[in-house]
This record gives sequence, structure tokens and C-alpha cells, in this order.
Amino acid sequence: MAEKPFVLVSNDDGADAEGIRALAEALRAFADVLVVAPDRERSGTSHAISLARPLRVSERGADVFAVDGTPVDCVYLGLLHLAPRRPAVVVSGVNHGYNLGADVFYSGTVAAAIEAAIRGVPAIAVSLAHSERDFTSAASFAAAAVAALLDGSPLPPRTLLNVNVPPGRPTSYRVTRLGHRVYRDRVEERSDLRGRRYFWIGGPDAGHADVAGSDCEAIAQGRISVTPLGLDLTEATLLAAGLPMAVEGFPRSAV
Repeated sequence: MAEKPFVLVSNDDGADAEGIRALAEALRAFADVLVVAPDRERSGTSHAISLARPLRVSERGADVFAVDGTPVDCVYLGLLHLAPRRPAVVVSGVNHGYNLGADVFYSGTVAAAIEAAIRGVPAIAVSLAHSERDFTSAASFAAAAVAALLDGSPLPPRTLLNVNVPPGRPTSYRVTRLGHRVYRDRVEERSDLRGRRYFWIGGPDAGHADVAGSDCEAIAQGRISVTPLGLDLTEATLLAAGLPMAVEGFPRSAV
């Protein structure tokens, strides 16, 4: 009997989150699934990795492991130690809340997928509207996307897909670019019971800029957004044209 494809699943909402359970269930229809996820919510951790302390792992069920670390820690441990064989795909999600535009630089969900791509494994990050409580559509789309990759549509090396799913039952998707999500940035200062200052940072979502072909635009139209991301952040325009300034006392070398 042919061996099933093997998929590693992680997230930043925690091993017990409803989104990761729905995702794992959808994938198990055709794949062997290993879940390695944080033991609690780790949203907004970006690509943090725990190099200065040990990590502890507990089993939460059959092929489900919870790690007291970041999403990147989970994928690192999953790929290099916990997985019985090399995964064909790593899927991160389903995150409860969008990861649009610049969110990808903060998101632990996206960082988990990036860690897989760094290590040469095709990866997908999947996020769902925070207002939506039913993860079925997002999990179904993620499973269908994984099946498509396994069916002979591989991603180029060092790339990943960032998927965002609107509320309701979307029936189509668009391939998009990163948009510009807008927040009401804010710092709120408070005092504790002993008079010591502390701060809350970050403000609520305030919409998005009009960027044609963007992930934000697709979501506003009620379509699933699929944004291909690459690991090379080099700005090609400045690389080709040169930097707009000269550094005094240090001549620039062409090679």
C-alpha cells in the first residue's frame, strides 16, 4: 500500500486552538498529520526563536505535541526531531484573524511557514477573519491547496503561500500581492496599584489602502486571498540603480 503524504501542522494560537484542530482534521482525509504547536497563544511573536533557554514538549494526544516556545521553535523541533520523516508540506494555521499586508512581519502564523521554507519544505500559512467562528471553509481550502501542491504543482524553492479567508462561504480565490492594512496606532499609559507605569501598544484595525490586486482588496471583495511570498527581501530597484546617497570617506566597490 502506498505511503500517505506526511504534513506537519503548526500555528501561533496554541495546540488546543479550534483552527488547528479543524485544519488537522481536514488534512487527515488524505495525509498523515503531525501537530507541533505552542502550548499557549503566541500571536505576534514573528520569527522569534528560543536560543537561550531549554524547550519542554508535552503530548496532547495522538500525534499532537505542545511546545512551551514560539511557532518557529515548534517547526524547528518538528522538522529536526519530532517528525518521523520529512514532511511534504508544512501548514500553519488556521489563525483566528487575518494576516494581511505588513502583518506578515509580525505574525507567528506566517513565521512558522517561513521557517519551513527556510529549511526547504513547501509551506502555507492560513488565516481566517476574526469575526468568523466556523473554521470549516478555511480548513477545506487549506487542505485543497495542500492536495494541489502534492499533485504536482510544487512551489519554487524558498517560497511560501500566505492565505487569508473572508467570513462566510467564499467560493473563489485570487492570487494577490501584499496590500497595506491600516491600524490606529496607539500607546496607552496606565498605572498599576503601586503607582508604577506600564504601557499597552497597538491599535485596532482601521481598514486598508486601495492597492490594486492586493490581499486586502480580495478580502474586501469576499474572495480568498493567496499571496506568494519569497524569502529574499532584497529591493531589486535599489540594487540595480544604486543607493540614493553616497557614504563619505568610503568609496563604493562595484564588485
